[in-house]
Amino acid sequence: MRVPRILKITRMGDPVLAGIAHEVQDPTAPETHRIIDDMLATAIDFGSLAGLAAPQVKIPYRIVLFTVPKEKGGEIPLTVMINPRWEPLDDEMAEDWEGCLSVPGLIGRVPRYVNIRYSYLTPKGEAIKIEAHGFHARVVQHECDHLDGKLYLQRMTDMANLAFTEEFIKYIRPGKLSQEKDSQTNQK
Repeated sequence: MRVPRILKITRMGDPVLAGIAHEVQDPTAPETHRIIDDMLATAIDFGSLAGLAAPQVKIPYRIVLFTVPKEKGGEIPLTVMINPRWEPLDDEMAEDWEGCLSVPGLIGRVPRYVNIRYSYLTPKGEAIKIEAHGFHARVVQHECDHLDGKLYLQRMTDMANLAFTEEFIKYIRPGKLSQEKDSQTNQK
């Protein structure tokens, strides 16, 4: 039995992150499952993360895995998507903070569609269609961007909203939390 490999995370500047990932011809093929197993081992080794796209581990194929924790607006178990596609359901967009394994140490505010519909194939070859909202929609868009050669930095509209993660935690996040509390107090 083959032991899954823990793969190195590809960082900004590597050409694989700027390219268009190839369609997977057979989701059920043993090679596809080896890639998925290696991606899962890498994600588990890394610890807590929302998603991982194959180009982030130097594999130029349209494979994504992601999860949405309960505290982010609805629990979505670990999902593996092959050849995913998405479309907005309406024009509503929202900005929120995003980080990325391929852009370590930075975090930025990124506009994303709030409501999307996406489709993909499972590792068994089943076709799935889902509507997603909020954080769930954001994660799918972020990971699918990797398949199209885009990083979240390319989606940002104001580079003043880019920070080192440590400074974000020290200076920006505490202010955001107190603003949210003030907003909730004013609504009561």
